[in-house]
Formats: sequence, C-alpha cells, structure tokens
Amino acid sequence: QMQLVESGGGLVQAGDSLRLSCATSGLTFTAYTVGWFRQGSGKEREFVANIRWSDSTTGYADSQKDRFTISRDYAKNTVYLQMNSLEPEDTAVYYCAASRRISRLTYSSSYDYWGQGTQVTVSS
Repeated sequence: QMQLVESGGGLVQAGDSLRLSCATSGLTFTAYTVGWFRQGSGKEREFVANIRWSDSTTGYADSQKDRFTISRDYAKNTVYLQMNSLEPEDTAVYYCAASRRISRLTYSSSYDYWGQGTQVTVSS
C-alpha cells in the first residue's frame, strides 16, 4: 500500500517562498507519476505540477510554471514543490498524489493514492 505524506506548509507573506515535501513509501510499481494539486476554500481541486519518477519529466499548470518547481530525490523517495513569489491566491490545501497512468495526468481522477494535504496560507 503506497503512502504519501506532505509537509512544509505554513503561513507566509506575499512574495515569500515555501518548499513542500511529499514523502512516499510502499511503492509497488516503478513507473508512476507524482503530482501536486491544491484546493482553495470553496474551490475545486486543481492541478499544479507533476513529475515522472523514472526520468524526472515534469509538467506544470500554466499559471504556476514560472514560479513553482517540482523535483524529486530518488534516494529519499521524496518529491518537492518549490514555490516562489507566493501570492494570496496561492492559499490552499496542497496535496500530493501518485498515479500509474500515462495520460490525463492533469486530472485528479487519474491519481490512485493521495496524501492528507498541507495548508499553505499567504497573507497580503
């Protein structure tokens, strides 16, 4: 059973940076993608970024690709989301998730395993 645990959220001011971590365990397959999604209060969950574990191929939502960077540490089984120049609109619960699929990876329904989420709050 795969488990994902997010950490690194918190309260920051606009313009600050945060790095979120997603520690994974219990992997039973080698070809998977880990994604970050976020859900603001009263909003639908939205795709942020993803990374293919095998070769670090990355994908980003257009609105985040200039400020956010996704990466992975193979030895630590951990995926990171570096977020710079944070804005109040980035306030949300951030989730990491894992998928064995090879397409439609910007859709939350394509992901099989989810973490519990970590809150990011950006004050103006």
